[in-house]
Amino acid sequence: MKKPLYLFGLLAILIFTACTNDEIPPVVEEEPITEDPITEDPTDPEEEPPVLMGEVQFLNANLVYDGLVLINDAGNNRAFLMDKEARLVHEWPLSNNLGNDAHLESDGVLLATLEADDPKITFGGQGGKIQFIAPDGTITWNFNYSSEEAETHHDVELLPNGNVLAMVWERVTQDMAANAGSSSLVDVFPEAIIEVDPRTDQIVWEWHAWDHIIQDFDETKDHFGVVADNPQLIDVNYVTIDNGDIMHANGIAYDPVKDVIYLSVNFYSEVWVIDHSTSTEEARGNSGGNYGKGGDLIYRFGNPEAYRNASGERLFKNNHFPNLLKGEQEGKMLIFSNGAELEQSTVYELQLPSEFNLQPNTDNEPEVIWTFSHPDLYSPKVSGAVLLPNGNRMIAEGDYGVWEVTETGQVVWKFNAQGFFWRAYHYDKDAPEISALNLSN
Repeated sequence: MKKPLYLFGLLAILIFTACTNDEIPPVVEEEPITEDPITEDPTDPEEEPPVLMGEVQFLNANLVYDGLVLINDAGNNRAFLMDKEARLVHEWPLSNNLGNDAHLESDGVLLATLEADDPKITFGGQGGKIQFIAPDGTITWNFNYSSEEAETHHDVELLPNGNVLAMVWERVTQDMAANAGSSSLVDVFPEAIIEVDPRTDQIVWEWHAWDHIIQDFDETKDHFGVVADNPQLIDVNYVTIDNGDIMHANGIAYDPVKDVIYLSVNFYSEVWVIDHSTSTEEARGNSGGNYGKGGDLIYRFGNPEAYRNASGERLFKNNHFPNLLKGEQEGKMLIFSNGAELEQSTVYELQLPSEFNLQPNTDNEPEVIWTFSHPDLYSPKVSGAVLLPNGNRMIAEGDYGVWEVTETGQVVWKFNAQGFFWRAYHYDKDAPEISALNLSN
């Protein structure tokens, strides 16, 4: 029996009503797809590709400390901040060629040694100009110290009182040198240190190596004596060189606790320790100051051969960057031994003596508490090392770039570029020096 047609009509109405109550997603018409729907304006500075300062190798990324690195590239006259991917973070424009050191201070200002407009004493590391450089390149202090008679060079140090310590080459004529017992047949250029007040440009303290020399070359001349019996004095004839650069200091560090200066003296393969508590007058003599020795050396280390000491093992074959550690590591120093004829560089961490007791015919060398060397680590010039917060060491290899190694000596990161790398300094990303740069602006 056929069902009435109205039943089929009723059933169709019910089905249609039920379907319209379901949550059926609406049909959306697709827009035409362009060739590059996510491409933004290529001129947008936020989308510009990063500037890479060289190549990096992450040999163990999990052990690399994620900080920023200030590079002093004397070869290309650049002082720049980069991250561990070698991406450029900030660069300071320089008015003159980089003399060597450039160090970022807590207010974001760069303290830099630069070459003078017309340098007169032109050994490696020549300078003659010291500047404070604001992040935008504004020179907030400029100090010129360059003449035929004396010139600043290599390194500077900002003191807690706001003054600046600087190393100086000063000319001693051949006749004066000969009268002092020098065996050199040319003008010589021994080291001096000056302390400058940037507020007045006045030299408020100074020390001169020439005031503290000894010689056993000519008993008819001044300063004749037994070198081995006087470790507090400097053998003026330990190095003779045709151009007269007989000492070639290259690094300076200040210890505010002991009020002493550490001077890295490359050609002597030593670090000399000088009492800064003296007056300038006391610094010319051998009495006065906290240590009672005036400007005589209160300590020296690295090469006992430099003062005819048969005791103690020689550590350095040329040296750079006497890096005094701070905080819990106070009393220790990292220093880079270039290696010279060994063609092998070594980084030393030393435990410095709590009391300075420099004696003749005695082992006066500090305790070695850590070393690092590697067949690929060799730079005959410049270079240095810093301690990172996680215990790693970051090493600037002058002719190559920068290494990061762990306490156990594992190489975890390397940076390489074409340049001449004086030093590499570490800064945490939230350090006051970095915050002061306003990098997000």
